[in-house]
Amino acid sequence: MNWKFTGDRPVYQQIMAAIRGAILTGELSPGKKVPSVRDLAAEAQVNPNTMQRALTELEREGLLISGGTSGRTVTQDQDVLQAMRKQALEELARECAEKFRVFGLTPRQAAQLLLELEDQKEET
Repeated sequence: MNWKFTGDRPVYQQIMAAIRGAILTGELSPGKKVPSVRDLAAEAQVNPNTMQRALTELEREGLLISGGTSGRTVTQDQDVLQAMRKQALEELARECAEKFRVFGLTPRQAAQLLLELEDQKEET
């Protein structure tokens, strides 16, 4: 996982985003066992309490399932995974829309530009 932290928001939230990203990309596939809190904390170079908080929040969201002493696994619930994917794509779309607005483009104009880029790619 990519453990690069910035000062713009709490570290535990950045950890949550990194783990969500790993789930979205398949690095952590449904049903896969998640490394222990200590292992992840050492890898990310953060306090184990910070990592524990992030993992607990991901459990509350339903993305991780606690197996008690056997550790955590990624959920296999397709509804939860689809909701996470939809949320991530909506956030990306909002970010893109804001950047296009800086150039005076509406979301519709931005979509047209993206379609034109796709057409150009298909022609090559």
